[in-house]
This record gives sequence, structure tokens and C-alpha cells, in this order.
Amino acid sequence: MTYGLITVADYSKLPPVPPIDTCFILDPLVATGGTACAALAMIIDWGVPSKSVALHDSEALLIVYQYQRSSYWLYSDQKKDLIIKPASHIIELLASRSATSSAVYIYDVAEQVGFGTLTKAWSSAMESTAPVISLQTRAGAGLSLVGRLSEGSSQDLVKGAVLTAYTTPSGLAAMVESLSYLPPATSSSRLIIQVPAVTTVGPSFALSPTLASLSATFAILPDNLVVLLSATPQESIDLAALSYKLTSSHVVHIFDHHGISRESGHGFVPTLQPKETPALGVPELIRWSGYQFFDYVGDANAETVVVLLNGPLALMAKSIATRTSGLGVVVVRVLRPWDGDAFKQCLPDVVKEVHVFDDVPSEVCQGSLFVDVFGSLYSPSSPGPLVRAHRVTPTRTLSLLSDPARFSTLLTELSHQVSAATHLDTSSARKLLFFSTPKSTLSPLPHTVANSFASTVSVRILTDHDIFSKSGGVTADKIVLSPRSEGTEILPMAAAFPSGTADFICILDTNLLKTHSLLNQAKSGAIVLVISPWSSELPYNLPAAVLSAAVEKKLRIFTIDAKGVSSGLGAELEAVEDAVQRVVVYLAVLRLYLGKAASEPAVRKLAEGVAKEVAQGSQLARISASSWAALEEVNLHIPPTADEGDAKPPTPLKQFEFNAIAVDTADGHTVVNGSKVSSWHDAAKHLLFPSVFTPPTPPSEEAEEYLQDPSLRPEVPEHTYLVTCTVNRRLTPLDYDRNVFHLEFDTVGTGLKYAIGEALGVHGWNDEQEVFDFCKWYDVDPQRLITIPVAANEGKMYTRTIFQALQQQTDLFGRPPKSFYAELAAYATSPADRLALQFIGAPEGSSTFKKLGEKDTVTFAEVLQRYPSAKPGIETLCEMIGDIKPRHYSIASAQSVVGNRVDLLVVTVEWTSPNGTPRYGQCTRYLAGLKVGQKVTVSIKPSVMKLPPDNMQPIIMAGLGTGAAPFRAFLQHRALLAQQGIPVGPTYYYFGSRHRHQEYLYGEEMEAYILDGTITKAGLAFSRDGPRKVYIQHLMLEDAAVLASLLKNQAGVFYLCGPTWPVPDVYEALVGALVKNEGHTPENAGEFLMSLKEEERYVLEVY
Repeated sequence: MTYGLITVADYSKLPPVPPIDTCFILDPLVATGGTACAALAMIIDWGVPSKSVALHDSEALLIVYQYQRSSYWLYSDQKKDLIIKPASHIIELLASRSATSSAVYIYDVAEQVGFGTLTKAWSSAMESTAPVISLQTRAGAGLSLVGRLSEGSSQDLVKGAVLTAYTTPSGLAAMVESLSYLPPATSSSRLIIQVPAVTTVGPSFALSPTLASLSATFAILPDNLVVLLSATPQESIDLAALSYKLTSSHVVHIFDHHGISRESGHGFVPTLQPKETPALGVPELIRWSGYQFFDYVGDANAETVVVLLNGPLALMAKSIATRTSGLGVVVVRVLRPWDGDAFKQCLPDVVKEVHVFDDVPSEVCQGSLFVDVFGSLYSPSSPGPLVRAHRVTPTRTLSLLSDPARFSTLLTELSHQVSAATHLDTSSARKLLFFSTPKSTLSPLPHTVANSFASTVSVRILTDHDIFSKSGGVTADKIVLSPRSEGTEILPMAAAFPSGTADFICILDTNLLKTHSLLNQAKSGAIVLVISPWSSELPYNLPAAVLSAAVEKKLRIFTIDAKGVSSGLGAELEAVEDAVQRVVVYLAVLRLYLGKAASEPAVRKLAEGVAKEVAQGSQLARISASSWAALEEVNLHIPPTADEGDAKPPTPLKQFEFNAIAVDTADGHTVVNGSKVSSWHDAAKHLLFPSVFTPPTPPSEEAEEYLQDPSLRPEVPEHTYLVTCTVNRRLTPLDYDRNVFHLEFDTVGTGLKYAIGEALGVHGWNDEQEVFDFCKWYDVDPQRLITIPVAANEGKMYTRTIFQALQQQTDLFGRPPKSFYAELAAYATSPADRLALQFIGAPEGSSTFKKLGEKDTVTFAEVLQRYPSAKPGIETLCEMIGDIKPRHYSIASAQSVVGNRVDLLVVTVEWTSPNGTPRYGQCTRYLAGLKVGQKVTVSIKPSVMKLPPDNMQPIIMAGLGTGAAPFRAFLQHRALLAQQGIPVGPTYYYFGSRHRHQEYLYGEEMEAYILDGTITKAGLAFSRDGPRKVYIQHLMLEDAAVLASLLKNQAGVFYLCGPTWPVPDVYEALVGALVKNEGHTPENAGEFLMSLKEEERYVLEVY
């Protein structure tokens, strides 16, 4: 029976149980989560099975709803997007429903790997989302969860508190001590932790699915915690749902977020029975769900068995076992509680050797899985099989994943079979690989191509990002197309699409071929499409290594000038040029993919659905014809090389390294490593300094004490903190003409965090006595209240006394701009004062203004005193003058070392004007006068002074005077790393001042760092101590050979901090070093330094 469109409100008009074959839930219902749940309630009342519920959603999201413990899986069948969304999205959606969780706690480490971002977005857009609380991973992580479950609020007691937490393996390891205090789980009070298994490893921050950080954690988890591990998309979703049905236990669910759960295109079937969950124990309930504690795959009479935790390596091992006689594989799906009897029962009776593959931090560590297996098989009365441990470190995990043949050979050798490379992927799948730069015009193309094939073949697509090897980032989209008739075996993308097997590669940014080794991903005879204006010129514009690889592999390389084609057609067709460009490339991809079967009309017909929003009919025909004509095949040849004497050494090509995960939210933002960034280059900073670049989040219960006081400098747009001065110590002698002093501020309870090299903005006050003197002269009562606009918040006002406004906010003793004179003239009652002010404010008075500002250095207050008849009202005067700007000082400490403290190194600014008036820098005078215990308002400002991403990169620091401040922080941090046994690269430190005994700033600390090896080499230049003046550039010339090698050959980073005057001399010293020792000419040495500047390896912070 068929019904027309009907609203939820009108369903009561239907018969009690209408005979319905299929129920469609339309888009508006899904947009309002509560209404969708009402629709599901209606469907349940009718008895419609879940398989008969379909979703029409314009956003084409795959959505899972759980209502009254029944699972309804709603799919999109819109032709706009046939690619099913990743399993990780479904897990987030399921875990974040208010019917599932009372609250979702998202730890920063989870968001940094792309899990939790969507939950936060849904919390503000979908009514049925549970409350979201953001937490940071630090000492004591997890105590807030334990506290809520242990005590609970009155609301929790009524509704229950089923808490969900998102964290990573390393985050879970930090929580383990807190989890030991978990109270017993109940049906209304329990904790479910969803753990996306992906971790950064090594100096390149590559992402790995390793569980090495949990090696020691598994052994000490509390008994009331169930640990589930999943590998495939279907299994990940099923176990995520099951974790909320285990009502008598707290649950940790670990799933592969390195690859498979992030892939789009996998189909899902609702395997969990949509009925009341039976009251069973954990083992019985897991078996009721259709799963077992352990899976055995392979030879039923195997004498060799390999044991692995469920994950990507386990999927590969299972595939190998089906192809290798004498080998069996046991995959552990439920690690806790460990069922030793079930484990023994799944082993063949004839097994002689059991090999346990354990994720461990290093090869000297013993994994907990080995202990579990050994304990189950050991018997003092009867000998059992031999149990051997295989310690898999994080880097080895990546190595085995990226080389399936090597892993296959290893397992084959363990089974004592003849070693032979087993190809895991025996399907007839076609493999397409796209390389692009994020957010470029063509970056959506891979998903468009995948979506085009989704209606006819099985499609898998995985997007990875590399944010370190190139400024702006590199994106790799892997697409696997396979017939739907083939088996259901699922392998990790690394095994299904290993290196060197791509049938088709599309380079969407030609420049990537100049810097990266991309063609090594192609198999012999593969087709390569390069989007470039070059065709015959292409071989002359590519590195020799790229051309050699192309010739050796007999690649067929095609080019198309998409921009050139689209620029002509866009205006003619009245279409957006970028959209036309995408259609042009899409047509070229289809033509090359179809090969001999391609014809221009056939390709155009296939592209109609994609191109319909850009062009149709004759317009599309014109685009298609232009694309067809513009596609050219490159005649591959290696151009003749220049004479060896003139040739530059080739720059090594970089390898693509997966080290970032991006999530696109519905509001159009791209979140990389857990942070919305203005550019993809910023993403690297977020990964290197996650504690600093934490995205702003709504205040949580834990963070309420750190909320900014709205009365604390309301006129300042920056987030400010109120810190306490604990140390104000002069470093130079009292009789020395420079006052250089060291400050320490206590930050306890403020929430202030800073990265190494950042600057502290000090919101200083004017001198108290000078303010009182001005009030007396201006004839105003300093205690009178005035109301002043908040400059940072239009329309808002605040009230202060005149004294507070002039001391704390108004830049009364700063230098006035030219406009101030012109504005002040309007208030002058004396004609002479008015004419003089008008003259200075006019173009004709430029020389007078310059003398007043640069020579006499007059202040606002002095201008008012020079022209006493010009006296605007005090409120007006405050607005005319403007606010005191914060002065920024490089932080001289590393928070990783000093904790809740921030240090500064400051020199007072003092001079005398031509008329003999002493002058003082407003902020340095304020800081010099600070008393211990005095409160100071500060803010944080990012800086270019940052340590390199790799601890082994050499650093060369050159600081003059107080320019030593950031380098003290650098050295503190590197010394800490050395104490922790973490290797660090060479550290060169050059410091310059006038006299050693008076101005060797932090000299005792530096000497200690020299003695313990933190400083590899120190160059100390005290210009006035010897018969001739020696500056840091002279000492750098003495080390020219070493410095040139560090910068040229070892990826070294050079920093200069201090006054601007030595910059040209230091630059010439480095250029000379490169010319003399690395074969550069002066011109290309300068170009090399400028390229280092672009790479943030030649860093200047001068003033």
C-alpha cells in the first residue's frame, strides 16, 4: 500500500498498524534530531523492520539512530553522493546520542587525530546530541570521569550517568591510574571509552596504528573494565554499539583509525539484533552479538600459530594464513577479561609453536599479550607448545604495514614453509592515486571520481595528509575500485594498495613532482596525468630522478593545461572558472581510465551528472571537445645534462609521510590535528605544540576557574591572565650603566600556557606619581568616576576613576601621532595654540612634527602642557589618546621545565631629550619597579622563534644582550630532553655584549650547559674587553665550515635575536661560510638563505 507525504504530527490519522513496505524519512526530519526520533517512535509502533527504513538526506550522511534499544540504520540513496561515510563518523554519531550517553568527554589527543570534531559540531546543530565537555590530557587525566561516576549529581541519580570519553592509546595510558578508582559499573552508571588507534611516532611525526603506549597499561587495568578491539568497519561499528549494551561493565573500545575506519565507501549491515538486550554476562553477551573472544583462521592442523591483537596487522595475518599451509592465526578481539580457556580451545590440538606479536615501545620491553598467552598455556604438569615473543615497535608496525610482502615472508618462515612472497591482494581491483595540495581548486576531484564509479563497482577511498614535507601540505587520495562480485575480504589500505602498484596517478599540482618522489607509487606501464601548462617542456622542468623513474617504469605521462582551457571557456559559458577547470580535468581522468574504450561522446555522457551544475548540452560538448584536444602525451626522454663543473648537486626528493588527519565539518571548516587553522602550514605547528595551539572550546566544568575575569582589562581584545611577580633581580652591577633584570611570574591557577619561544605581552601601567601630577595640572579629581567606551567591544562602556583610566589604560606618556595635533586644535581657546596645533597636524608641519617626535620625543601629556588652552574633557581626552599597547618580551623559560612559571629578561630603556629631560620606556620602567607579590596583567603572543620539529636537527643561536632570552628557553628544553634520554642534535650558541663581568647574561647557567654538553659549542663575544672589538659574526667566521655544513647538509636552523644592526654582518658571515665551504656563489648562497627563511630555518627576531 502506498501513502503520500505525511507529517509526523498527522501519523495518528493513519490506521494503527498501516501495511507499509518501506518507510522513507525525509531530509527535514533528520535536520532536527528530536523530530527524527519521534518519527522512529512512530515506525517502531507500526512494527516496521529496520531494513525497511530509508533516509533521503541532501547531505548524504550515513546516520545511525538508536531508539528504545533498537538500532535503525538510515542510508542515503541520493545520487549526489553514493559514497558511504567512514565508520569513524558512525562511531561518533552513535556514541554522541543523548539516548546513548549522558555526556561525552573529548580529550585533546583524540581531536588531534581527527576524532571528536564532528561530535562538537553536532552538539551545536543537532538536538539529540549529548552534552560535550573538552578536556586536556595531563597528570590525573580521567579523575573528573571517576569523580562524576563515584558521587554524581542529583540529576545523575535520577537519569543515570553513562559517560563516553574519546581518547587515544597514549591518552588512555595517561588515564590508567585514575581508572583504578572507578566504582562498580551499573546499568545507569558506567564509562565507555572510545579509542581511535593512531599515534604519532618518530621524528617525522608519522601516524601509526601501534598500541605500544598501552603495553604496560593492559596489565594494570582494573578488573571491571572490558577491552574490545576491532579492525574492519563493520566490526568497529558493531563493537561500538555493543560497548553500550554491556551494562554491567565499564568498556574500552579500540578501533583502527589509522586507515580502515577513516575510509569512505565500505558498506554496513545492522548485524546487532534490534530487540531487547538479554540480561547476560559479558562473555555470553559478546557471543550473543555474533562475535567471539578469539578468531582462529588458517590450517586446522597448523603446528605454528601466530597471535595478534585485532587490528590492521591482524587482518593481513588472517589473509596470509588462508594462503599458507601449516599456519594458523589467532586474533584477540576481547583482551579484558582474558579468557584463557577459550584461548586454548581455539588452538589446534597439534600446535607446537605459538608466536605472540606484541606492540611495545622498544625491543627491551615485554608486552602484556605475551604474558596472557604464556599464562594460559603454561602447565607445570604437562608440556605445552613453545611460546615465543615478537616485539613490534611503532616503527616496525609501520614497516610491516607498508611492506605486505615482507610481513608475508616473515609469517611463512615462522610456519617453516618454503619462503615465498604471498600477494595479499589477488583481486582485479584498479588503483587510482591523486596527489594535490589542500584547499586547491582541484582538491575535491578525487571524491568526485570515486563517486562516479560508486553505483557500478565497490569503491574505497582514503585521504591522508603530509603537513611537514611541504609548506602548505600535501594530500594523497587513494581509490580502490573492484567488482562487487568479488569476495568480502577486507585488507588495510596499505596491503590493498601497497607502494608501487598504482594503475593511474594524477598529479594535480605540478610543483609536487619537483620536490617529492611520487612516481615510485606507480606500477610499470601505469598512466600518469599531470595538470600542467607544460607538455613537451615537461622533461626539462623535472628532476632527473623523476624522469629516470618514469623511463625505467615505462610510464605513459599525459598533461593537460586545465587552467588554460577553463580560462577561455569560463567567461564564454558564463560559468565559474574553477568549476570549469574541475570538469576539464574530470573528463581527462575518465578518458585515460577508460583507455581504448573511451570516445569523446561516451566520456561526455558519463560526465553529465558531474557537470550538470556547470554546463549541459552544447556547453558541455564544447568543454569536452576542448578537454579532449588539450590532453597531450609527453614524449619521455632525459634531457642532456650540463657540464659537471656547472651542475648543482640535485636536491633529494622527499617522501610523502602520513602525519595529519583532516575533518571537514558541516559549517565549511577544515579541522586539522584538532584545530581550525588559517593555513595548512599552521597544522604543523598544531602538531608540534598541541598544548599551545589548543582550539577555543566552550568552558567545561574543569575549566571554570580559568575563565577570564571580564573586569580584567575589558578594553584588551587578547585573552589576558593575572600573574604574580615572585622574583625581580638585577643581573648587571649597580654601577653599570645598563639595568638588565630577570623577572619570574607565578602562573598557578591562571591557566596560562605558552610554547617555547613565544612572547609575553605585558600590559604595563603609567607611573603613579606622574599620573597624580598630571591630574593636578589638568585640574581633575583623580577619584572622580568616568565612563569610557570599550574599544575592543563596540557599544559597550565601563566605569573607572580618572586615576585608574590614566594609569592603567590611557597611553598618556606615549608619543602622539600627527592626527592628535589636528584633533586637539579644535579644543584650543587661544588662537596661537590653535594655529600652532593646526600647522603641526597639516602636511606643511611635517618637519616640526618630526622634530617633536624623533628628537624631542614629546609625550601626549607634554603636548597638552605646551598648548595649555587646548583642554578637552577628560573622557574625550582618553578616547583621543587611545590605549596603552602591550609590550612583548621573549619568554626566557620553557614551561616543560619550570612548570607554572614564566621568566623574562628585560633591559630598562632610558635616554635624555635635548632639553635635558630624562626619558624612560613606559613598560620597562613599570617592570623594573615591580615588587614581589605584585599582580601583572599579561597575554601570550605567538612568535617565529620555535624549535625545529626534529630534536636531532642542529640549531645555531645568536643572541645579543637580552636577545638571549628565547635561547635560554631552548637550552632548558634540550637539557630536559637529554636528561630523559632523548637524543638531541648539535647546539651552537653565540652571545654578544660589551663586558663579560658586567653583562654575561645567565652566564653561570650557560657555563653549566657547556660543561654538561647541552651546548655543543659556545661563541662568546664581549666587544669592549679586548684590544679590538669582537662581535658574534667574527666568531661565526671562525666556525664557518661547521656552520655551513649544519645548514646545508644537516637541516640545521639558524636563529638571531636582538637589535637589528648586526643583521647584515651576520648575513654576510653565513654567505661567506657557504661560498668558502659548500661551493656556492655569493648569489646562490643568498638565495639558499632566503629559501631557509621560507622553511623557517633562517629565523630573525630583531628590534
